[in-house]
Amino acid sequence: MQERSLETRANILEASLNLFSSKGYEATGVAEICTEAGVSKGAFYHHFPSKQAVFMAILEEWLAVLDIQLEQKLIEAEDIPRGLVEMASITRDIFTAADGHLAMFIEFWNQSLHDPEIWKATVDPYRRYTRLFAGYIQRGIQEGSLRQVNADTTARMIVGLAVGILAQGLMDPESANWGDTAVSSMELVINGIKSEEK
Repeated sequence: MQERSLETRANILEASLNLFSSKGYEATGVAEICTEAGVSKGAFYHHFPSKQAVFMAILEEWLAVLDIQLEQKLIEAEDIPRGLVEMASITRDIFTAADGHLAMFIEFWNQSLHDPEIWKATVDPYRRYTRLFAGYIQRGIQEGSLRQVNADTTARMIVGLAVGILAQGLMDPESANWGDTAVSSMELVINGIKSEEK
């Protein structure tokens, strides 16, 4: 019974992702998701209270995978500066695996401008990543690989750089190799704050 329930939930998430990506978040209704997933509305609402909740589950799962990848890059790196540059290389995988899904996130975030509940749900990951990178910067300062800089400001710059490159890649995908651009941009940032002693 538990296995079937998990399978139903997974089907709803997969169908929603496909529809949100192809038709857009706003244009997709719960009835369409149910048809695509092969489930009843009752089954849908058993797992998710709303279409918004489905989207948030998709976002949370995507971010959970991203968190693991980022942490792994840092673990494998010789120091914080190298780890931060290696983290930027994940952007290549994001663009390769996105397959149209990134536009769906932009559309949803646009919805947040009109809905305080959606705004809170979408701004929380941004704030979490800012705190996470501030912690990485602080660790780099402590290990002596980074200069004494304001960790919060530097973290905001790094997160802003990542968001900006993702947005540019969406708007103008053909004009650059955006994965390589992310890595070289991060190298520029990190070279500016690396300790001269290391």
